[in-house]
Amino acid sequence: MAEGSQTDNLCNASARGDLPQVLLLLENGADINGYNKYGRTALQVVKLGAPAVAEALLKAGARPNLRDPVCGLTVMHDAAREGFADMVLVLLAYGANVNLVDTRGNLPLHLAAREGHLEAVKLLIGSTADPRKANGLGYTACQLALAYNKLDTAAYITEYLNQ
Repeated sequence: MAEGSQTDNLCNASARGDLPQVLLLLENGADINGYNKYGRTALQVVKLGAPAVAEALLKAGARPNLRDPVCGLTVMHDAAREGFADMVLVLLAYGANVNLVDTRGNLPLHLAAREGHLEAVKLLIGSTADPRKANGLGYTACQLALAYNKLDTAAYITEYLNQ
């Protein structure tokens, strides 16, 4: 099997959340940080609802802080934005940097707060160097939660910051 197609197969299995196939491909030498035909790695396209697949990739040496070539998002940004707290937890355990910003200046915390993903916010806020940091448009995570009417999330952030 050619390396390019093996990398594409690994990325496809990762995107499907197919742990047995991911493990098989890794055992057969698939490049854990190889790029598929769209310029992304297996971890960058991992099914967000498949934390066991992400953990297998990370154990094999996947780099958690690679940015999407188009918008600068990391897999942590994706997991936070979509509210996959279990994925956030796995990524944190393997050294994902929560202080990287996307092309719009958003931390993962900003994205989780904007969408009202309280469990993700709870996991991220303590690891974020400056939870009061404004994004590229000048909004903090708490301000985004308020602006998008995510009142429980805004209340939690406010309480956390006032401790």
